[in-house]
Amino acid sequence: MTIAARWRPSVEALALWAILLAALLLRLDGVDFGLPALNDPDEPLFMMTALEMLQRHSFDPGWFGHPGTITLYSLALVIAAVGGIGIATGRFADADALAAAVYADPGIVFLPARVMIVLCGVLCVWLTWRLGKRLGGARVGLVAAAILAVNAVHIEYSQIIRTDIQASVFMLLGALAAVGIAEQGRRRDYLFAGICAGLACATKWPAAAILVTAICAWAYRAPGERHWSRLAMVVAAAVITLFAVSPYLLIDHATVVANLSGEARPLHPGATGGGFFANLGWYVAGPLLSSLGVGGLLLAAAGLVWGGGKRRLWVFVILPFCLLFFAMICFQSLRWERWVVPLLPFAALAAARALCALADLLPRHRLPMAALPVALLILLTPMAWEARIEAAERRHDTRQIASAWLRDHAPSGSSVLIEHAAFDLLAAPFELRTAMGSAGCVDVGDLLSGQIRYSKVDRLRGGGAIVDVGHVDRTKLESCRADFAVVTNHLRYRADPVGYREELARYDRLLAGGTTRLIVKPRRGERSGPEVHIVQLVSAR
Repeated sequence: MTIAARWRPSVEALALWAILLAALLLRLDGVDFGLPALNDPDEPLFMMTALEMLQRHSFDPGWFGHPGTITLYSLALVIAAVGGIGIATGRFADADALAAAVYADPGIVFLPARVMIVLCGVLCVWLTWRLGKRLGGARVGLVAAAILAVNAVHIEYSQIIRTDIQASVFMLLGALAAVGIAEQGRRRDYLFAGICAGLACATKWPAAAILVTAICAWAYRAPGERHWSRLAMVVAAAVITLFAVSPYLLIDHATVVANLSGEARPLHPGATGGGFFANLGWYVAGPLLSSLGVGGLLLAAAGLVWGGGKRRLWVFVILPFCLLFFAMICFQSLRWERWVVPLLPFAALAAARALCALADLLPRHRLPMAALPVALLILLTPMAWEARIEAAERRHDTRQIASAWLRDHAPSGSSVLIEHAAFDLLAAPFELRTAMGSAGCVDVGDLLSGQIRYSKVDRLRGGGAIVDVGHVDRTKLESCRADFAVVTNHLRYRADPVGYREELARYDRLLAGGTTRLIVKPRRGERSGPEVHIVQLVSAR
């Protein structure tokens, strides 16, 4: 056999590379959405914390809400790499110059950080192929990878600096290790499963649930092969890994408790749940349906209990985790689209199992071998279309439209109160103010010149779910008065006027007598974001 023949790629390899390339392109398309403005409210939290770690020369994140440790360390490495390249090429004089540049234009480090998350998203697609191949062969693996590659929700969160996608990487690795435990029971599989569970937990607390796959795999083995010492090994490896990569969970346990208390809020504007069954219906009819489509959702439901490949491995090792994790998020007081992200690879696997099993039912002597690819194309087309629509919407956000209106219509020197991170207005000739909890509304220039730390923001907001006018100290509300107010959160409070009576009272007091100059609403297929109101206030001076 010649070298050329030996290295000739197989059909499976070509298909996999095509899927991974599509996944990469879809996730890179529009990855710079919003910049230099920051539309996602949590991205600044992670980036400010990572930047502070570098400035303090400390491995202590000082915040453990997710706990997010792995993500924060990864972001610190990205920022350090950007800074190192910038200093070496003369773009920045030193680390302080880098920090000043970042506060003036966050895109300098936010874009590379988003690309890092994009690569984690593509890695999820590859790991889904690996897991699918282990569970049902090459067809199941490729179909599952293709479904995840075009999943709109997975694409969206692969473009946002958060912990969800990175935690999914470790969860998929843990599931692969669990399959190895069930099939071969090697010590290294137990050890690797525990390490992955620890890393997943260090990235996002609920991701520790992936340990269930290893425990189920241990129980799956024959009674004579269920060594208690190996079960103890996987649990011990998870715990040791968690505290090895995030030792400040123990060292700074008081902060851990405080952060967890802050994260465990029963109410959040626009995200308050309605109980188990209401939340279940919301997830199914919302993010799952929108990203999988009707056909994909039906296939995923069928694939949970029926499908080809190694059925026993699926039923006894993978399915218990899927049901447990879904039940966990449905029982929560809040509900967030992003909480289904770790389940999306497994939903893709379930749909692939069902689709391949249906293809196997077809009489091969009557229908061409193209039946499965054609069926997959029909399934993926609406999913890919949905992903393209949402990508276009992210590129045209209501908040950037509001900023453009201000630049065109607000007189130079106007004072502007703004609730979102409108870095795109820093160069405009305005006096920008923003809400800062117990400090009232503060000058954005002064805030950024001091390179504000997230710990200070968290302290000033005084336990509020978000930093906005609704959580400003009542005695300092007049500090928020400006020529124009750009408000983005008041309508979410109006959806629950009883639960948010105090917050609404602050908005009503500030906006009373003002003139609404612009309302920008999200519109399907055109723009995304919250409904933004620009109000010209009275008695601004």
